[in-house]
Amino acid sequence: MLGMARVNTHTQSMDQIIMNEPLRLGVLDQAPIPEGTSGGQALRNSIDLARLTDRLGYHRYWVSEHHATPMLACASPEVLIGPIAAATQRIHIGSGGVMLPHYSPVKVAENFSMLAGLYPQRIDLGIGRAPGSDQRTAHALQRDRHHALPDDFPEQLAELLAYFRGEIPPGHPLAAIADALPGRPEAPDIWLLGSSPQSGIWAAELGLPYMFADFISPNGAAIAERYRDEYNASIANPTPRAAVAVSVICAETDAEAWRLSASARMAFLLLRAGKLIKIPTIETAQEFLADQAGSIDAAPRGRRMIAGSPATVRAGIEAVAVEYGAQEVLMTTIIHDHQARRRSYELVAEAFALQHAQAA
Repeated sequence: MLGMARVNTHTQSMDQIIMNEPLRLGVLDQAPIPEGTSGGQALRNSIDLARLTDRLGYHRYWVSEHHATPMLACASPEVLIGPIAAATQRIHIGSGGVMLPHYSPVKVAENFSMLAGLYPQRIDLGIGRAPGSDQRTAHALQRDRHHALPDDFPEQLAELLAYFRGEIPPGHPLAAIADALPGRPEAPDIWLLGSSPQSGIWAAELGLPYMFADFISPNGAAIAERYRDEYNASIANPTPRAAVAVSVICAETDAEAWRLSASARMAFLLLRAGKLIKIPTIETAQEFLADQAGSIDAAPRGRRMIAGSPATVRAGIEAVAVEYGAQEVLMTTIIHDHQARRRSYELVAEAFALQHAQAA
């Protein structure tokens, strides 16, 4: 494994983190495909939502990677990041994330070096280990399908970091590649994503910012705490940066937000059963929940959703941030109607006075 440069370790308590820095809000866009529309329209919706959240004062906009599903449109974050960055002015744009086991580290490095060169100090490279698909699709993504992929994520990640951190020795065969990254001297801000203890351990060891996927596994507070406690500071990141991604739906009232959430609740109940669908209409979802799930209020077990009025959502987001000791919260919002999805982010921005904060 290629070596990692280090500086003195420094950690902060949860109270220090929250007191010293205002809570930042961002978007984790999974590019949901509403029933009755196409993947192309979902991707155009993503660009539209990015423009809106850029104006509203959100700090970060990440797009996810999912393959072979009718539910979510973005299979290639790096393809969508460019158009979003071109359509916005100040918001940080990135991947949430690139599923590194599918790819060559040098190709990922070149892609995000180009993006960083085009949009300096605005590009984030969030790295994940999960396949972002079923095993059959993961196999189809492999160039060589004669052998199973090796479990070498730590080695892949070390190589990727070495390209950007300048840690490849001059005589190493890969040194020339690192020197020729097309976007130099610009580089992306690299994050590690995860929903398990191991991802937090790696992020701490390598001195990387860490984003925990609470919307997948809402039991990560201890993982985030261990990340901070064991953080091994790097030159780029002398202190730990913990963030959390949560599922959020905001509307004028608690009742309306819960009604809007029916589409996501149906989609994720079926996902757990192995059935993938486009995001259904509220009417379709309510009928399904009442007839098939036993209650119009049915929801998947083991998933947290913050749904409610602006006051309810703000309280929920702040509680999750304190729970994780997070300086930043990214919101993923699955709603059938794109205008209602836009309105959800407008209401959250108003609740947190983001426009005022941006002007200040």
